[in-house]
Amino acid sequence: MQFEFRTPFFKFQGLYCLNSQNFSYNPIFFLFSLMQILILNGPNLNWLGKREPSIYGTESFEDILSELKQTFQDIDIHYIQSNIEGELINHLQWAEENSNIHGVIFNAGGYTHTSISLADTLKSMQKPVILVHMSNIYAREPERHTDLLLANASGCILGFGKESYKVALHALGI
Repeated sequence: MQFEFRTPFFKFQGLYCLNSQNFSYNPIFFLFSLMQILILNGPNLNWLGKREPSIYGTESFEDILSELKQTFQDIDIHYIQSNIEGELINHLQWAEENSNIHGVIFNAGGYTHTSISLADTLKSMQKPVILVHMSNIYAREPERHTDLLLANASGCILGFGKESYKVALHALGI
């Protein structure tokens, strides 16, 4: 018989062996692994540090990711960026089907305001998905005030710049 036990930072997996003498379960094997999170960034986020630094800052996402990994050393952070909507859907589906992924932090960029397909994908997911926006989209141009994804996400962090990713990790229970 297999079992799994999760803490906020670690996952323990193992096997139980039935003891016929007292009918109790005794753990005989443990596999210890770090909790895994996917950070998925959408269009133009590969240009952080170059694109509108007055809004998004001057650091690249690689710099931000390095800081996150230094701060959250007990978490295995996977990072993927794509400018292509279908690839983002594929990565969300992969995270949902991957039993090692605890949750997703998703910055859909401009697709936040336009993608029914991404909204449908989030609607089908059971794992927690925290949406992230580095800027406060409601304090910007009116076309950015529509968020098609929010109704299907576990939550949303916006307006705290690069710190939004740290807050999202805490929102996932990290």
